[in-house]
Amino acid sequence: MLSAVRMIQRLVPDMRKRGWGRVIQIGGGLASQPNAELPDYNASLAARHNLAVSLARDLRNTGVTSNVVAPGAILVPAVKAILESVAQHRDWGNTWEDIEDACVREMVPNDVGRLGRPEEIAAAVAYLSSSYADYVSGATIRVDGGTIRSVS
Repeated sequence: MLSAVRMIQRLVPDMRKRGWGRVIQIGGGLASQPNAELPDYNASLAARHNLAVSLARDLRNTGVTSNVVAPGAILVPAVKAILESVAQHRDWGNTWEDIEDACVREMVPNDVGRLGRPEEIAAAVAYLSSSYADYVSGATIRVDGGTIRSVS
């Protein structure tokens, strides 16, 4: 949290002067639906989400927006290595397709049926960084395959 606050304090004043800018936090679904594991991490996500919305209110009418991208489980090399190790102990199969399917079924269920990819998070950040998102502020864009259940 402190690093986010420091970056905002350092960069946002110049964005205000220019009349345009983007503050994009990387959050997560555990901010709104925390689990029992890692309560400190869950709380830090919630704080990041709250900071983004509070900042959006503070930045109104400046041309600067503040939003959150909230990834679900994303397939990066470290996650793949962990899941391949878990697969051996849980008898999930030998192919990556079998392992990913079992992981989504047993560990991180979602509506899409697979883990997210880094480029999908990058696409959400690129959108929020663009002028196409001029009317988006104080929002959370979930890129989680439908893991988090919400009507709002």
